[in-house]
Amino acid sequence: MAREYKIEDYRNFGIMAHIDAGKTTTTERILYYTGKSHKIGEVHDGAATMDWMEQEQERGITITSAATTTFWKGRDGKMRRFNIIDTPGHVDFTIEVERSLRVLDGAVALLDANAGVEPQTETVWRQADKYNVPRLIFCNKMDKTGADFYRSVEMIKTRLGATAVVCQLPIGAETEFKGIVDLIEMNALVWRDESLGAMWDVVEIPEDLKARAEEFREKMIETVVDIDEEAMENYLNGIMPDNDKIRALIRRGTIDVKFFPMFCGSAFKNKGVQPLLDAVVEFLPSPADIPAIKGIDVKTEAEIDRHPDDTEPLSMLAFKIMNDPFVGSLTFCRIYSGKLEKGSALLNTVKEKRERVGRMLQMHSNSREDIEEAFAGDIVALAGLKETTTGDTLCDPLKPVILERMEFPEPVIQIAIEPKSKGDQEKMGLALNRLAAEDPSFRVKTDEESGQTIIAGMGELHLDILVDRMRREFKVEATVGAPQVAYRETITRKHEEDYTHKKQSGGTGQFARVKIVFEPNPDGDDFKFESKIVGGSVPKEYIPGVQKGIESVLSSGPLAGFPMLGVKATLIDGAFHDVDSSVLAFEIASRACFREAAKKAGAQLLEPMMKVEVVTPEDYVGDVIGDLNSRRGQIQGQESRGIAVVINAHVPLANMFKYVDNLRSMSQGRAQYSMTFDHYAPVPTNVANEIQAKYSGQK
Repeated sequence: MAREYKIEDYRNFGIMAHIDAGKTTTTERILYYTGKSHKIGEVHDGAATMDWMEQEQERGITITSAATTTFWKGRDGKMRRFNIIDTPGHVDFTIEVERSLRVLDGAVALLDANAGVEPQTETVWRQADKYNVPRLIFCNKMDKTGADFYRSVEMIKTRLGATAVVCQLPIGAETEFKGIVDLIEMNALVWRDESLGAMWDVVEIPEDLKARAEEFREKMIETVVDIDEEAMENYLNGIMPDNDKIRALIRRGTIDVKFFPMFCGSAFKNKGVQPLLDAVVEFLPSPADIPAIKGIDVKTEAEIDRHPDDTEPLSMLAFKIMNDPFVGSLTFCRIYSGKLEKGSALLNTVKEKRERVGRMLQMHSNSREDIEEAFAGDIVALAGLKETTTGDTLCDPLKPVILERMEFPEPVIQIAIEPKSKGDQEKMGLALNRLAAEDPSFRVKTDEESGQTIIAGMGELHLDILVDRMRREFKVEATVGAPQVAYRETITRKHEEDYTHKKQSGGTGQFARVKIVFEPNPDGDDFKFESKIVGGSVPKEYIPGVQKGIESVLSSGPLAGFPMLGVKATLIDGAFHDVDSSVLAFEIASRACFREAAKKAGAQLLEPMMKVEVVTPEDYVGDVIGDLNSRRGQIQGQESRGIAVVINAHVPLANMFKYVDNLRSMSQGRAQYSMTFDHYAPVPTNVANEIQAKYSGQK
């Protein structure tokens, strides 16, 4: 079987979004409009299409796969092959986002037109920056109450520090949202509501939008010519680029991650999805447009490139492992070079183990297809691999290579877990190890002193979901303990400390005197050091020793041994000895000086406060607020969102564990919440005393 689509016609991309920006709906619509059997825009029998769509709307296409293959005919009439890689929107699943960004070539970043850039949008955006991923921006939910496209454009600049190249403007907003203005073609697309988004009319730009369209087109051209000297020169001489040139420049700037083309629509109302798919074709890279992947040649240990070419030796990266109810364990791989045939022998160069491919599957939105071979640029699911885990390289045994490893973050929260029945101990161990093989940010260990099993992860929701999966998939009921929280310490008032370090024990002694003012840092949580020495009472070369000494003791505060935040130290005076002084002597003096001062400067315990957003039906607002107050939460405000109410609060992380269960039972499962770290805040005295008593013994 030869390659069906040229590698230039592949688009491997993900859809990244905040948890509520409409990712599932957008992905569903993409899968619907790119349906393998026909393109919705080409169907003549409108009624049949509508029936199918309504049925699908009721049922929802469930994407159970880590990657979905589908096809789209671009504006040039050529078919393209899309591999859509699923990315979760929740901040606790940072690792999932990281690994999907590692294997995709581009992404569509969704924004909620009502909320704009949300906290988790920023988190995911920063991860995409880290991997230098080209992105399009789709401002979704233009039909929603409070939708404001222009505010979202502004937020991209202020919150993300990114340059959006606005390629479309919305026609209307909220219930009046009808279509879009195409700023490249300078026409308008208005969707026909009765066709469920299948059909639209190309019309003139509405009169009231003409001036704004001209203004935004001018901005777009100004931004894109900036990346090309010749185009810039022409532009300055009054020669405008034609539409094809504009597209070529947008493509180049997008692939080079200089700027991000921005589109708008409403996936739910079936408006704007097809032009977005055309933009994926026109502006996002194919595997051939991005630099070759780097790896280490196992035999020579030299760095080598593997190009996206079928004739190169096979190399691929396993980026996700999933348990499939029909096939068993599936390993999803991105093929970077060469081609893979069913039954091939592979070498896992990380584990130094050989593997054999049993079945090879191509995943579609709601079906799977057995395939015999796959090529560079493909994303495939392999059954029958025994040793491979996430992040491993699989390659041709004769040309071994290790591709760049994936980085996995360290867990931030841990809990003790035990099976409800003692007989399940072994079963629980197997289940936890299986889950840890799927998710490298989830760790399992045994506490040597207590013998308890400890699980650690990226947040409470992460661990909740894994414990829930253990119950559903492995039929193991478990009891979990309370989480251990990362507390911090600080000082609350200004204090001046004068300390002299003297040591005389034959030979050269040690001498250093420092006079330091310690106070809370007004500029934030970092440590700030200043020297106001005049007249050389402490020579210049010793001052770094003073700073280093203080920094070395900030990791263990005076109250319970937690790291210290928000301290400012100003060196104002001191003394030295011509023979006995040294950098080390000043380091020791400043260390002891800070230890003394910290006790007298109003040391205080801090705890992580989470920004919690609860979306609940009105009936449960009183219960939700009462419950948040009982968790020492501070309600920041509430607002209406459709028929629901959004409650914003700051709540200590220590009191948020198992919150998901409480909220579920309180609201009959109808309320949801999201939570991100916000800031550190002082712990009330009664709670602080308990924490100090608990942790002081462990210092």
